[in-house]
This record gives sequence, C-alpha cells and structure tokens, in this order.
Amino acid sequence: MMSATSTLALTHFVTLADSFDKNKVTPGVLGFIVFAVIGGAVWLLMKSMNKHMKKVDFEEQPDGGEAGTTTSAATPATEPKTS
Repeated sequence: MMSATSTLALTHFVTLADSFDKNKVTPGVLGFIVFAVIGGAVWLLMKSMNKHMKKVDFEEQPDGGEAGTTTSAATPATEPKTS
C-alpha cells in the first residue's frame, strides 16, 4: 500500500519529467564524470604498458651461421631429387 508521502513524491517526479525538452537530452555531469574516469583509466593503462615494454629485453637471432647450425642439427637436411 502506498503512503501519502510516496504518492506525493511520485507526483512531483511526473511533473519534473514532463518539464524537460524531449528533443534536447544531454548526458550532463554524470556522463562527463564517466567519460573522464574512462579516459583516466586508459591513460594509466598506457603508462603502465609503456613501463612494462621498456623492461622487455628482445635480442634478434643473428643472420650468420649460428642460426643455420641450430636448425640443421635439429632437423636433417633432405637433398633435392635430380632426374
């Protein structure tokens, strides 16, 4: 059962809902706060990723004989068939 105060509160909400322009609805302060929090989170993630990427020590394999000897020792070379 609804009390008199809840009925009165609902009537005020209905009149406030009819007073705004339905063709001009903006996100307002809450939308800005959510957007700013998401932007801050992305900035912090990018900063953290940059710090972790600087720690990576990546060295390429040399193009010389070292790379060729390790692969040829692991797999036997097959000779091409000649007719």
